[in-house]
Amino acid sequence: MTEQSTRLSFAIDLARRAGELGLKHFRSLETLTIESKGHQDLVSNADRDVETFIRQEIAKRYPEDGIFGEEHAPVEGKSGYTWVIDPIDGTANFVSGIPQWCVALACSNRGVTVVGVICEPCSGETFWAERGTGAFVNGKPLRASQSRSLSEGSVATGYAARHDAAAAIRLIADLITGGGMFFRNASGALMLAYVAAGRLIGYIEEHMNSWDCIAGLLMIEEAGGTIMPLDAETIVEHGTRVIAGGPHVYAQLDALARKSFGW
Repeated sequence: MTEQSTRLSFAIDLARRAGELGLKHFRSLETLTIESKGHQDLVSNADRDVETFIRQEIAKRYPEDGIFGEEHAPVEGKSGYTWVIDPIDGTANFVSGIPQWCVALACSNRGVTVVGVICEPCSGETFWAERGTGAFVNGKPLRASQSRSLSEGSVATGYAARHDAAAAIRLIADLITGGGMFFRNASGALMLAYVAAGRLIGYIEEHMNSWDCIAGLLMIEEAGGTIMPLDAETIVEHGTRVIAGGPHVYAQLDALARKSFGW
């Protein structure tokens, strides 16, 4: 087994165990302590507990690796590998009792994502990808949508308070006017996994943090989809613009995004 494959096996097991920990909190929502980090930006003790658990397990197995997560300070590594963690993506859903949230875990080698796992405990689905070997959900191969028009499926989009609300509204309006339909479930990582699975034909967002997107973007690539080129030098720390989708609609997604956001 290669180093990359060993890390994938570790990541799948860890994401599933972290998902079980998150699920215990989800089943006891009345005990959660919930804080606001800003408009529509929530964090709970479940987020922090799950990330702490993941960090501890990584430190035990790969003590030379870096760690970059949403809820705690980054750890600088010496190996060239960095683990990127979103302990609960979809916290607004989580704290409201909506079963659409996931654990997202990726491993990056000098800025290039080599392993990505997204575990959705409520559905029992675990999505994963390893660079060069494909993408899967519970062992079944993923294939990005082969739709040729934006009218042949739904395009997902995300929105955060730091974004330009007017641009997001233009994006949705232009998509609908063009005969398409938008989708949003408040979990960017999960929506990207759905693009990899062909359930959604594309995804556009003005900016995503690395912990929300790099696992899913790897899945889309490995499932035969197309993504906007990424900057290995900046993506882990600073995130990225996101355009991703099936190979036959990517050009249409790109044109839509550039028109709406003025890129």
